[in-house]
Amino acid sequence: MSAWRNLGDFGRRSSPRTWLTKIANHRYLSVLRRESRRPRIAAPPPKAATVPEAPLLEPAGAADAPPWLEPHPDVMLDDLGDQSPGPEPRYGSAEATSLTFITALQLLPPQQRAALVLCDVLGYHPSEAARMLDTTPEAVHRALKHARVTVDTRLADSNGSSTDNRSPARRPDAAAEHRLVARFTDAVESADVDALIGLLVSDVRLSMPPAKLEYRGIASAQRILAATFHPGRTYRVIPTRANGQPAFGMYLADPHASVHRAYCLLVLTTAGDHITAITAFSTNVMPRFGLPRIVPETETD
Repeated sequence: MSAWRNLGDFGRRSSPRTWLTKIANHRYLSVLRRESRRPRIAAPPPKAATVPEAPLLEPAGAADAPPWLEPHPDVMLDDLGDQSPGPEPRYGSAEATSLTFITALQLLPPQQRAALVLCDVLGYHPSEAARMLDTTPEAVHRALKHARVTVDTRLADSNGSSTDNRSPARRPDAAAEHRLVARFTDAVESADVDALIGLLVSDVRLSMPPAKLEYRGIASAQRILAATFHPGRTYRVIPTRANGQPAFGMYLADPHASVHRAYCLLVLTTAGDHITAITAFSTNVMPRFGLPRIVPETETD
């Protein structure tokens, strides 16, 4: 609608793509500013069974934070490709759609976030981004400098690598990922907490959006997993994929019926044969992955 309302201002002074992108950016920043004026509802504290000392994930521009991230099935991302207007975007489409990248974006203030997406994902030159954002190229360069530190640190931390001499993310090892998925499935369905812990890196991250809480490290993971897989609970998982990452619909056995009921969606961030992050989403997102609410007890996959 904004494009139609401003059609008279176009006047062929720029390409239609640049003009439409500029309008989209204005709308995006306006939404962020509008959200910042709305009352914010605090997330309920975690139950006693979980880890009490979880750091709060507050974006750098906390008042400007958009709704927290949600996962997307890989099938929705198949047609993205690396179709940027610039020659060498800093982040490829696979990296830019990962949960780690999206989480990092949401830790940025709006202007940094917009500059990073325009220049480092879509490939626009900073001078073009400056025109779209009604600012100066110098301001875009400053925003990019700060934004890249936050995003690159998050990505390197997730990949178990260094931010020095950053190179494009490597494609995941399909064979290693296949083995990891099989081991994770076996450990969950046998409630083997020790086996699950053995799959995690020492500084693993666990988060449960929309709560902006993040648990970090093996000790926290041990307590959360022990609280989840206590005696009397039996789980089953159905593998899927989200944001280019292995994911699982997790189901809890109903003690009063011969079925397993939807419990959560887990998305794993992996590095080789290990898991660097586990993100748990509510059952509300499961239908978009084609995952059922109820799985018969006899169903195994």
